[in-house]
Amino acid sequence: MYPEMMVAPMRQELTSAGIAEARTAAEVESAIAQKGTTMVVVNSICGCAAGRMRPGIRAAMQHSVRPDRTITVFAGQDREATDSARRHFTGYQPTSPSIGILRDGQLVYMMQRSDIEGSGPEAIAANLKNAFEKHCVAAAAR
Repeated sequence: MYPEMMVAPMRQELTSAGIAEARTAAEVESAIAQKGTTMVVVNSICGCAAGRMRPGIRAAMQHSVRPDRTITVFAGQDREATDSARRHFTGYQPTSPSIGILRDGQLVYMMQRSDIEGSGPEAIAANLKNAFEKHCVAAAAR
C-alpha cells in the first residue's frame, strides 16, 4: 500500500468530478444494489490511470447522459471495496484500472486495463459517452 498522502490527489481527481468514493465492501454493495445504473471505477496509481483513465472519465462525466450513480474504489488501497467491486465484473479477470457499468446490479459494460492502455483520454471519454447513451438512458425512455 502507498502512503495516503500520495494517493489522495489521485482519489481527488475523480471525486472532484462527482464520483463518490466507496472505501468499504458495504459501500460498494449499497451502491450496486440500487435500481438503475452504477458506474464503478477501479482507480489505480499506475501511469495509464493518471494519463488516460482519470482524464477520460472526467471528460465523460461532462456528458448530458450519465449513470445514476458513480463510485470509485482504489486498487491496492481499499482492498475490501475493490474485491467487492470486482466480484460484480463477471466474466472478466481483475485489472487495474478498469471501469464497469452495471444496470440493476448486472454488468452491461466493461473497460479493462488493456482497453485503457491502448487509448488516449479522448477515446476513453468517447467510449464511455457511447456506453452511457447505450446503457444509462432511463428504462422509460428506451
